[in-house]
Amino acid sequence: MDFIMNSAPIIGAGAGILALLFAVVLSKRVTAVQPGNERMVEIMESIHTGAMAFLGRQYKTLAIFVVGMAAVIVACGYFVGGMESGLNPKTAIPFLMGALCSVLAGNIGMRIATKANARTANAAMESGMNKALNVAFSGGAVMGMSVVGLGLLGLGVAITLFPGQPDIVNGFSLGASSVALFGRVGGGIYTKAADVGADLVGKVEAGIPEDDPRNPAVIADNVGDNVGDVAGMGSDLFESYVGSIISAIALGASLSIGANGEGVIVPLLLAAWGIVASIIGTFFVRTGEGKNAQKALDAGTYVSTILSIAGTFVICKYVLPETFLDGRYTNTGVFIASVAGLIAGTLIGKITEYYTSGDYKPVKEIAASCETGTATNVISGIATGMTSTAMPIVVICCGIGAAYYFAGLYGIAIAAVGMLSTTGIVVAVDAYGPISDNAGGIAEMAGLDHSVREITDSLDAVGNTTAAIGKGFAIGSAALTALALFSAYTQAAGVESIDIMNPMVVIGLFIGGMLPFLFSAMTMSAVGRSASHMITEVRRQFREIPGLMEGTAKPDYARCVDISTTAALNEMIMPAVLAVAVPLFVGLVLGAEALGGLLSGALVTGVLLAIMMSNAGGAWDNAKKYIEGGHHGGKGSDAHAAAVNGDTVGDPFKDTSGPSINILIKLMTIISLVFVPLFL
Repeated sequence: MDFIMNSAPIIGAGAGILALLFAVVLSKRVTAVQPGNERMVEIMESIHTGAMAFLGRQYKTLAIFVVGMAAVIVACGYFVGGMESGLNPKTAIPFLMGALCSVLAGNIGMRIATKANARTANAAMESGMNKALNVAFSGGAVMGMSVVGLGLLGLGVAITLFPGQPDIVNGFSLGASSVALFGRVGGGIYTKAADVGADLVGKVEAGIPEDDPRNPAVIADNVGDNVGDVAGMGSDLFESYVGSIISAIALGASLSIGANGEGVIVPLLLAAWGIVASIIGTFFVRTGEGKNAQKALDAGTYVSTILSIAGTFVICKYVLPETFLDGRYTNTGVFIASVAGLIAGTLIGKITEYYTSGDYKPVKEIAASCETGTATNVISGIATGMTSTAMPIVVICCGIGAAYYFAGLYGIAIAAVGMLSTTGIVVAVDAYGPISDNAGGIAEMAGLDHSVREITDSLDAVGNTTAAIGKGFAIGSAALTALALFSAYTQAAGVESIDIMNPMVVIGLFIGGMLPFLFSAMTMSAVGRSASHMITEVRRQFREIPGLMEGTAKPDYARCVDISTTAALNEMIMPAVLAVAVPLFVGLVLGAEALGGLLSGALVTGVLLAIMMSNAGGAWDNAKKYIEGGHHGGKGSDAHAAAVNGDTVGDPFKDTSGPSINILIKLMTIISLVFVPLFL
């Protein structure tokens, strides 16, 4: 036991290294597959170059923000009240580490994802569905293992450098949150500007198929799939992953869980075992020809979940004291809290699947509404999104209630750790989606046999559902992580309760409740402006390039890539400033209790709005695909045109604004936690 107590950060870092080594194995497995013919390689390289160019330019903008924030932390630590203020200037070191690890995870995942797309298409052509699934999933798993590997390795190093100083280690989560916001907002704006332009002009106006090589926006669209759903989702869950662990560590320390600090090391051990469980789960993702790929992906997830539960029981039973906090709670209670988080995450994923999959009633009803036009489609989609908030909120409430009942505030933090313990395979399943989507696009653009497109479309249809499930999981984890961080904030700030009879608290509640709406409006408007530029450019090329529609001339793909890149970088600044500046302003001017009100209001409206937007967007997307499968007139029908318009409305809902709200509520909470000494 003493060895485990003294070596927990090293065990965590070792598990992180194990995940990174497995990522290397997976990447070699992907690159060993042939990428196909010359045309497929050309398209793959165009997507890869565009994606990496965007990341490079985004990181330059991000570097300015990160360095500036580090300088603010140091300045506040030294000069605002001096060292006795409690804000240690050394917090800037874990902050920079967290930002760097998040950047590296996104960069590694993106590199392999943009190399796996053509290889997935070629595997489908040469060997069939099982091989194609294996390549696409392996490519996604590189992202998943990079997220948990760098997250736990970086956190283990930070804790080793600053032992017994959780207030300093909190900076690691702040660094991760900063990168995540830029990654989600910038990536979301990029991908939806390209997607909307490609769909509205290509499908609706020009009447050409999706991913047709004549469409000037098609490369930008495929690049966007990666920057939004690989790097963006990866940075989102990286932030939740490290945030949940850090909040549990902070509460374990502040509540003195265990005589020897056992409550501080348990989150690290749970995360370390979760990595092992996720690695084992990847070996169960297999399917036969013509079988449902969704079942194969589910099998890997379920195996990881079961193994994670078993390991959690052992860790809680033999590491935590039998009772703690004056005998009010037990180690078995902590185990139950962790399992409550895991079950909540699984149920939210299943509920999301019900509301967004073409196999179930809600999406079929949206598809049927398309027969009477775009307006009824939009009405039906928004109603479905609103309805879909009910059950996830009930599940989250049950998870919170069970966790608190059995283990108090510490239980809530452990529930978040439990939900996110299998992040490695969750991100792998999610990142599989854009790889299979890109594979279908490459098959279309390279003119491969229709049978190849049938396989990639089958994988892509599952990918749409896994992406929606991943967004649901991200929202649920964001709610628990933000609540756990909020609990840590109240402990640090000495705020015993949020008193709504206090006018300052009510002011904070209203400001916080408003922020997700203002933030979403800013990001949706950004997509609208960016998409307008893209639509104008696509129309210009169709109009001015002779022979483009006939297929005898090549469009200017690079121009569309540049439009999306420039728009994303310009438009992501103000939402990021809003997320950082408002909690600092409220905390400094109105005080710690008002800031507690702000965080409470943002958490409630943010989670609801995120679920509504993400599920409505996912349902619209799959309603379009349901019609394209031959229902309600199929492709080219009036119902299909209405479905495309609805999907276009849903694009910024599900891929820009909805997912970005997760990061907004987490970033504001960690900002409050790190800078809390200034508000007292």
